[in-house]
Amino acid sequence: MVVLITGASKGIGLALAKHFLAHKYQVFGTSRTGKISDIEHDQFTGFPLDLSTTESIHKAISYIKNKGISIDILINNAGIGPDLNAVEPEESTYRKTFEVNTTGTLFFTEMIIPFINKQGKIINISSKMGSIAMCTSSDSVAYRMSKAALNMYSKILANKLQGKPKVAIVHPGWVRTMISGDDTLGRLSTEESARGIFDFVTSNFENATFWNNENQSLIPW
Repeated sequence: MVVLITGASKGIGLALAKHFLAHKYQVFGTSRTGKISDIEHDQFTGFPLDLSTTESIHKAISYIKNKGISIDILINNAGIGPDLNAVEPEESTYRKTFEVNTTGTLFFTEMIIPFINKQGKIINISSKMGSIAMCTSSDSVAYRMSKAALNMYSKILANKLQGKPKVAIVHPGWVRTMISGDDTLGRLSTEESARGIFDFVTSNFENATFWNNENQSLIPW
């Protein structure tokens, strides 16, 4: 079984890559530079992908095509949150957030679909902060909006593919990573989050599910 994880050089992506390797998967992982020094394994291959540039996306797709890679599971994990906890939106970080979290992820996914097995799975790592129903705050404008847009794309994609492959959105939980600038905050370690995500991804989940990895429940749109 082959899994491709974007943003695999640190945080949740790195923990996911290690967890899938421990369960005998062949893992391809991306980072902006293509270097993932924290993994040395004969079933792991890293390659470059910067979701903020069209050129990098096309090069990554060419790499997959030229290597003849057939993907069973795609996990779109790469994402940024430069305005997390900020009350006022700021234009440059707003644009960058959408370039990576929404636009880049969308077009990378669209181009990679032909290389995903029909019985495979596409997992978009999102956030309950992208749930409109659950929004009671006025902070993190770009991050919340980018994840809400990613959630909508995921639902559209699930409608289009009709389960071949299946699509799901996963909130990884409040995880101790550097995305918010402080890796001491959060209820879950990256390893705990990765274990839960792995269990969900390898289950027979319903197509178009919006899943809360932290408490094992559905999230309202």
